[in-house]
Parts: sequence; structure tokens; C-alpha cells
Amino acid sequence: MAETTSAAAPRKHPKGMPVLFATEMWERFSFYSMRAIFALYMITPEEYGGLGFSPVLTANIYGAYIGIVYVTTLMGGYLADQVLGIKRSIITGGLFMTAGHFLLGMIIVTHFVEGLSPLWFFFSALICLVVGNGLFKPNISTMLGNLYREVPEKKDDGYNIFYMGINLGAFLSPLVAAYLRGLHPIHGWHYAFSAAGFGMILSLTIFLSFQRFVKAGDIPPASKRKVDPETQEKARLDTGDPKKNRQRTIALLIVFVIVIFFWMAFEQQGLTLTFWAQNATNTALLPETFQSVNPMFILLLTFPIVTFWGFMRRRKKEPSTAAKMVFGMLLTAVAYLILAFAAFSGGNDGHVNVLWLVFAYASITSGELMLSPMGLSLVSKLAPPGRLGMMMGGWFVAAGIGGYLAGAVGILWEYVSHGVFFLILVGSSLIVALALFTLLKWLNPVIHDAEQEAEAKAA
Repeated sequence: MAETTSAAAPRKHPKGMPVLFATEMWERFSFYSMRAIFALYMITPEEYGGLGFSPVLTANIYGAYIGIVYVTTLMGGYLADQVLGIKRSIITGGLFMTAGHFLLGMIIVTHFVEGLSPLWFFFSALICLVVGNGLFKPNISTMLGNLYREVPEKKDDGYNIFYMGINLGAFLSPLVAAYLRGLHPIHGWHYAFSAAGFGMILSLTIFLSFQRFVKAGDIPPASKRKVDPETQEKARLDTGDPKKNRQRTIALLIVFVIVIFFWMAFEQQGLTLTFWAQNATNTALLPETFQSVNPMFILLLTFPIVTFWGFMRRRKKEPSTAAKMVFGMLLTAVAYLILAFAAFSGGNDGHVNVLWLVFAYASITSGELMLSPMGLSLVSKLAPPGRLGMMMGGWFVAAGIGGYLAGAVGILWEYVSHGVFFLILVGSSLIVALALFTLLKWLNPVIHDAEQEAEAKAA
């Protein structure tokens, strides 16, 4: 009887989960501290401490940076698998990002040394940040998943907790960046950039200090692994049904297209929505402060939305995963419709109540919660045997393309009224939502079949 009771007792999360939670929280604090003021720093005139770039050049660099940051996760995953291993990839990536943030902070010296250009520091910093993020971001998520090999029933909860850490860091960072930038009209930029560097130091210190708890999540590179020939041959032969594989690959490609247009709209937060907060709202707060609103709503809305879907599931009325993504794109359209209404109500040429922006953030965050986690879940379920890594890479590439397009579309901010700009994003979101809705009859059976297969394997 004692053995039965012990077996039935719920198992705990791995001890390494809080370590990775704190490591990722401070890394995301660093990333979003920099993103909060990135576009503002580029567009601000030199006499006020910025780089004085044109709006068009600012949008192009912003989009290229966001896009490449996502795409380099493919490189990071490959290097971890083949050359560095997971632990060394995380540490190397963290060091690169630390260097990048402090290079941005060191631009302050160009204010005192005549003839020293800030551009060398700026672009060297971006290269370091891109390389570092590519090595760090995918591999810490992989390490977390590896820690749950012994308690797979806790994995979903573990990732939800981890996601909360990401958003806690994302919530705090714009507030800290705004406070530090406000300390000095010229040098404040570099105080904020340096704070991001100290955040990365804290992240790496936590990771290195508690290695004994996360050791089980590390995987050595391919050259140092012991491979069982029988297992390897079995994996090679288990390629699944070709027809199903083809259908599921097509379904994922459709999801990737949806993701591109979602992130194109979503990533306006660090670009045009920050410009809108600065130039078209009645507020004394610094514009980057409002980049805390999205993670704040994620922290507030995640539990109610998950509870609502559970309520619908128990009554067998829960929408399909693809249908939730349709709702996500519709809510994205609603967010920009709110802003378009605000623009045509006075925001095109004057200032409007800042609550319009807050309501828009609430809508796009609700859309994010119905689309982004669902998309990641679909990748894991629909990826054909042996192609999960490639398809997960496809997800990040799609997000990268969306980030690049955010900058490409952001160029229009300089050439059309704010209201027209927001309506363009309303239109793109509605078109994609309608296209996905028309495909639901084909997508739902494909996804349902994959979900049943995954449940059967788990059982």
C-alpha cells in the first residue's frame, strides 16, 4: 500500500526550473530594455544624444534587426547540436549579448572624444546582440524541455511558468529604461543601454552559479554523443505516412504565413506605436514606458483565457486550434481599428487620450495569447517524424520575416496619415483572418488527426 501511495503522489518540477526561469527573465529584461529605446535612439537628433537617423532608415534598421534576431536562432540550434552543446551555447550567447549591450552603453564616450564616431559602437553592438540571441534563445528553451524528461506530465506547466518569467522581464525593462533615460537629456540613453548589460551579467551569474541543478538539461554536441545504432536505424525508418506528412507540412506552411502577418503587426510596438505614444498622446510619460503594457496584459490575461478555454473544453464547445488563430488575427485587426479611430478623432494632427493606446494593447495581447502559443503547439504536433527541428526553425524564420516586414511597413509612417497607416494593418490582419477561416474545413481534420495521434503516443 505504501508503494502505491508513493507512486500516485504528484511529482515536483525539476530543481533547475527556477534557475532557468531567473536566467531567462533577466535575459529578456536586457533584450526588451534595448528594444524599448532602440527606434527612439536612432531617430532622435544628435543634439539630444541620439543618432539622428531619418524615419525611413530607422524603420529599415529596426526591421532588419528584429528579423535577423529570429532567423539566427536556426544557427544557434545547429551550432548547439553539432559543435558547442547546449550549455556552452547559452554561455557563449550570453557573453556576446553582454558585450553588445555594453558597446551601446560605451557610445557615451563619443560625446567627449572628438572625431570618434558612435556608428562603429552601434553596429558592432547589433552584431553581438544578433549572434548572442541566436545562441542563447533557442537553447535555453531546449534545456528546459530536457529537464522535464523524467516528469513529462509537468512540462506544459513548466513552460507556462517559464513564459511568465519572460513577460516579467519584459514588463520591468521598459519602466527601468524610461527611468534611466530620464535621468539625463543626452547621456540617459547610455545609462539604459548599460542597465541591459548588467541584466545580462545577472542572468549569466545565476546560470553559472546553479549549474548542478540544470546539468541534466545539457546535451553534448553530436561529435561527443554515444549513438545506439539500433535506435538510430529505427528513427531513420520511422518516417510516417507520406500523405499525412504532406498534409501536415502544408498545414504548417499555412500557419507560418499567418504568423508572418501577425508579427508584422505586433512588432510595431517598438516602432510606430512608440512614435504614436511620443507624438500623438496626452501623457507626461516617456513613450517607451508603454511597451510594458503588452507584457502586463499577458500577466493579467493568461490565466483568465486558459480558464475560459478549459470551461469551453469541458462543455465540448472549445474552438479548434486553427479557429483560435482566426480569433487572434481578428483581435489584432481590432487593435489597429481602435488606433485608426483615435487617429481620425484627432490623433492625425494633434493629441488624443492615451487610453486609446492602452485599449489597443489589450486587444493585440489577447490576439497574441490566442495565436502565438497555439502556433508553437501546432508545430510540435504537425511536424513529420524527423523534421521537428526544421519545422520549429521554420516558425522562427516566419517570425523573423514578420519582424523585417514590420520595419518595411513602418516606412509608410512617414508618408501617410496615422489613421491610414493603422487601417493598412487592419486590412492585412482581416485578409489573413478571412483566408484562414476559409481553410478551416481542410485544416481542422488534419490538426485533429495529429492531436489524436500525439495523445495516443503519450498514452
